[in-house]
Amino acid sequence: MESMQPVQTIGHIREMLEGRQGETVKVRANMGRSKVVEREGTILQCYPALFVIEVFEKRSRRGRVSYQYVDILTGSVELIATQTEEPLFPWITFTG
Repeated sequence: MESMQPVQTIGHIREMLEGRQGETVKVRANMGRSKVVEREGTILQCYPALFVIEVFEKRSRRGRVSYQYVDILTGSVELIATQTEEPLFPWITFTG
């Protein structure tokens, strides 16, 4: 029975992100060795195992980064709504 809970949680994360496509969010990603990267971007697409964010780079450039839903579940990635400055998934603790 324990193995069913992560699947339901990942499905819930995916559903929430699909409903927020086109929204601007702040992304904090733990890259390991005490390195945390913070970016701002727009949620573009949601796929079965990952989602894509178009990030705003320096000098008016844009790039695309992808993360897995598991990254959010494990706390490696945190998404923050830019308008309210609140985490999209407050029940998950960021490990950065």
